[in-house]
Amino acid sequence: MKQHFSLGDFDFSLPDELIAQHPAAQRSASRLLDGREDIPVDRRFTDLPGLLLPGDLLVFNDTKVVKARLFGQKSSGGKLELLIERVLSPDAESGHEVAAHMKVSKKPLPGAVMEMDGGFTATLLGRWPNEDGPLYRFKLSSDPYALMAAHGHVPLPPYITHTDSEDDERRYQTVFARSPGAVAAPTAALHFDEAVLAQLEARGIQRASVTLHVGAGTFQPVKTENIADHTMHFERFEVPDATRQAIADCKARGGRVVAVGTTTVRALESDAAFGPECKDTNIFITPGFDFKVVDLLLTNFHLPKSTLMMLVSAFSGYEHIMALYSHAIAHRYRFFSYGDSMLLQRKTDTTNGIDSQSVVR
Repeated sequence: MKQHFSLGDFDFSLPDELIAQHPAAQRSASRLLDGREDIPVDRRFTDLPGLLLPGDLLVFNDTKVVKARLFGQKSSGGKLELLIERVLSPDAESGHEVAAHMKVSKKPLPGAVMEMDGGFTATLLGRWPNEDGPLYRFKLSSDPYALMAAHGHVPLPPYITHTDSEDDERRYQTVFARSPGAVAAPTAALHFDEAVLAQLEARGIQRASVTLHVGAGTFQPVKTENIADHTMHFERFEVPDATRQAIADCKARGGRVVAVGTTTVRALESDAAFGPECKDTNIFITPGFDFKVVDLLLTNFHLPKSTLMMLVSAFSGYEHIMALYSHAIAHRYRFFSYGDSMLLQRKTDTTNGIDSQSVVR
C-alpha cells in the first residue's frame, strides 16, 4: 500500500465528453457506482434506499447557492466581474460589505467605485481577510442578498462552458436548500428528489443536516507537488445540536452515518475534531486521516489532482478509488457537478499516509 503521496498520484486522464455540461433530465435519473466492496457494481441512483439499512442516518448539507456572479465596469470603462464569496455585513447599519473574488484586466485602487449591471455600485475597500488576503472587500450600495437575487448569475463551475440559464437556477440547487451562502452546490445532494426522500423515510432511514457554505476555493487547484504544502481555503459551517444528538443516537443503535457529499464530511469531521467553537474550517483531509464520524459517503466524481480526490482516497483507500475511477471512465459515467454519483464505505485502516492539516478559527 502506498504510504506517501504527491500531487501526481491523484491525476487521471478524463475524456472531455464525460464532463457533464447539463444535469440528467430528472434529478434521480443519474447513475450510481456502488464502490463499497472491492468489485464495483453499476446501479441507478434510485437504488440508494435499498442499499441503506433502517436506523442509518443520512446527513445533508442544507446550504443554498446564491447568484454570486456579478458584472460591471470600472470608471475607465474596463469590464469587471465579481464573485461574492462571503457576505460580511448584509444590512445598511453594518455597511453592506462583502468579500469577493475580482476578475479585471487591471486592479483598481481602494476607494474606486464600480458601476455594476443592474444599476448599483460596488466600492472597493481593500483586501480581505487582511491586507495580503486573496479576496477583496467591497461595500455595495444595497442589501447584498437582494442584489444577487435580482442581478446575479448562477456561479457555475469553470468546467461548465455554457452561460447560466433558468434551468441552472433550479437544478444547481438541492431540493432542501435552506441557508443562503454557497457559491458552489453540494453536488452529491443534487440527485435527491422528493420521491427518493420519501422512499428513504419509509425504509426507516433517518435524516439530519449541517450547513457548510461551499466557497469558490473548492475549485482551487493544488499547485504544490508535495501535497502537505497545500493550504486549504476556509469555509463557514455549522453543526446543530440536534444533528450531534442524531449522530450519537445512530451510533448507539448500531446504525451508520452516511454523509451526503464531501462538504458534509468536512463539516462533521471538523466539528468532531474541534467542537462547537469551530465556525470556519480549512481542514485538509488526505490519506492517513482518522475519521471519527462518517461511515459511508455518497459523492460525485471529482477533478484530477484535486483536494477532493485526496479526501475520497483517505476515506476508501487510494488504490480502491483509482480503480473505481478507471471503471467509471471505462463505463462512461458522467463526471463532476452535474454528473453521476458513487457510494463509498470507510476504509478501516487509516494508519498509512500523511497527516491531515487543519486550522480552527
